[in-house]
Amino acid sequence: MRRRIGDNLQAYAFLAAGLLCFALFSWYPLVKGIILSFQQDNFVTDPIWVGMDNYTAVLDDPLFATAWLNTLEFTGLALLFGFAVPFVLALVINEFRHAKGFFRFAVYLPVMLPPIVSVLLWQYFYDPGNGLFNAVLSSVGLPTSDWNQSPKMAMISLVLVSTWANMGGATIMYLAGLAGIPGELYEAAELDGASVWQRIRHVTIPQMRFIMLVLLLLQIVATMQVFIEPFQLTGTTNPETITVMVLIYRYAFTINHDFGMAAAMSVLLFIVLGAFSALYLRLTRKAD
Repeated sequence: MRRRIGDNLQAYAFLAAGLLCFALFSWYPLVKGIILSFQQDNFVTDPIWVGMDNYTAVLDDPLFATAWLNTLEFTGLALLFGFAVPFVLALVINEFRHAKGFFRFAVYLPVMLPPIVSVLLWQYFYDPGNGLFNAVLSSVGLPTSDWNQSPKMAMISLVLVSTWANMGGATIMYLAGLAGIPGELYEAAELDGASVWQRIRHVTIPQMRFIMLVLLLLQIVATMQVFIEPFQLTGTTNPETITVMVLIYRYAFTINHDFGMAAAMSVLLFIVLGAFSALYLRLTRKAD
């Protein structure tokens, strides 16, 4: 018993720094945000306890449904590109016999850039006057586009920026998973006459299933919280691209100047993502 207590005390001593960081920077802000969601507070005057009024005001906001629909649309498009493209890139890079290190670095380079730098770079590309994309289209005689200012192209423009900036991390994880697949499985598949697509379908994907499921969950949670791309490229007033996080920003800093409403919206987003994550993990656990 004495040895067990000593071992536990030593273990908790090593964990103390990490637990303190979590408590200070994760758990305390979470509890504080939930409390704030029941208050009217602009961080200037004393807060006023308003109960569920913030949640009522958020749900009655005409932009509430628009923000959620735009967020879901962005998430769907981002998964369509951001989930498939890194996997395909990893398959291609994994087949190279030379310069693998260079291609890994090239794919991961956008991730090392600050997000705002990536968005500003693409903002120049999308510029309707002197932007790179319109210059290329004009040089080959094709019609130009307003890109992020066009109602039809705005959301796709945001997805392209997000995919380019974030796909490097997923690609590196896929490459690590591919490196762990035994070569004997591919040799057996080739001896059985399996084509390239059959080897990917029956060997690669089953062996990578766990990594793909985890990355799918992480990408959904991340894309549901998109903020920098719509904020910088289309602003906070464009109804075509306003997302949940942009609406939270509007509540806190532009329209209402009420951090209580922003906190209420944040809590609703937290509940939705938490419920989805729990359901997703339960379903994938049953499938396993």
